[in-house]
Amino acid sequence: MPQHWLKRKFQAFELYTVDVVLGRRADTGATVYGALLQVLSWLFNGIVQLRLWLYRHRILHDQPLGCLVVVVGNLTVGGTGKTPVVEKIARALRDRGRRVAILSRGYKSKAPPFWKKWWYALSHTQEPPPRVVSDGQRVLLDSEQAGDEPFMLATNLPGVVVLVDKNRVKAGVHAIKRFGCDTLVLDDGFQYLPLKGRLNLLLVDKTNPFGNGNLLPRGILREPIKHLRRANYIFLTKSNGTRDPEIEAQIARYNPDADIIECAHRPKYLQRCGAGHPAAERLPLDWLKGRRIVAFSGIATPESFEKFLRDLGAVVLARERFLDHYRYTAEDLAALVALAGREGAECLVTTEKDAVRLPAPGAAGIPLYYLRLEIEIIRGAADFDEAVGRICFPRDGGNATMAPQ
Repeated sequence: MPQHWLKRKFQAFELYTVDVVLGRRADTGATVYGALLQVLSWLFNGIVQLRLWLYRHRILHDQPLGCLVVVVGNLTVGGTGKTPVVEKIARALRDRGRRVAILSRGYKSKAPPFWKKWWYALSHTQEPPPRVVSDGQRVLLDSEQAGDEPFMLATNLPGVVVLVDKNRVKAGVHAIKRFGCDTLVLDDGFQYLPLKGRLNLLLVDKTNPFGNGNLLPRGILREPIKHLRRANYIFLTKSNGTRDPEIEAQIARYNPDADIIECAHRPKYLQRCGAGHPAAERLPLDWLKGRRIVAFSGIATPESFEKFLRDLGAVVLARERFLDHYRYTAEDLAALVALAGREGAECLVTTEKDAVRLPAPGAAGIPLYYLRLEIEIIRGAADFDEAVGRICFPRDGGNATMAPQ
């Protein structure tokens, strides 16, 4: 059976599962499948609760690393706009003189081949070191080896070390000893419990805070909503500037002491994709007004990206959606260029995350751009520097304490 056919079938099944979880399907098959996912969700909930109980009662032990550790994460899978928040926090800390390392698990990154792991295990007495995406001076790995988010962070944050390893304790020790880091930022680390003395920054997507209220795989929650209590600060992302009393009441029910910081992702400019195009080939947002475009993305919430384009005045002739973290092939890019040609589009537009997963565009015959987004604090702090000062430089000058579990 052709491998390509199997890949397509698996992707179709994944998309169907996403539709069932998000309530986009109402047929009999979706109802039966949803019931099965609900049973698995109850089992998953039991595992999550047991794991937290083991750490709370010191049966499983966390580890202090002797430096400030800031966790940025969420209760749900995907879609909260976490990477721009991590970037903004790391940049602000760097600019305040901190020696910062971002620790990521490198989701969807290409692991070293089995033979290399086997040889290392035979020839060394210790575990292999974490992968160094950036040493603070140079970007050392590509997006396939590092994962799209660590690669994007490394590219946008000169002066910040970026490491990839599933064992974030090991990565943290490496950052301190090898690079002299005094501040660790755990990217997507809310569920990573082995580090002690952490400050938890929890992101909640204001447009879809908790999905249908169910845990994986029936819903989008990694933990029950009541675990909001584990956060020190809660960032409400993707805000339109209007307060939502219902969400705020739900947060206050479980965590009345957490500071709420409301923020929005704002488009900044369009950037031409491809190594052959200089950084100067950057276009203002008003260039999109009236432009006939084809949009494509492989992110958790493509609707928000497409809305940005329409709000900026672009005429979206067609849009293609791929799975989150999808790695594009030359054939995919050729098909998108062909689609743009059939629709009479002036250019292709994607997200920054997708841009790092694209093959070299070469002579595509049509311009290809990504939309750059940045975080803007709109409530909860006068500006982002103030928020970072409150979060990362506590009055006692020492390590921040972890919120009660």
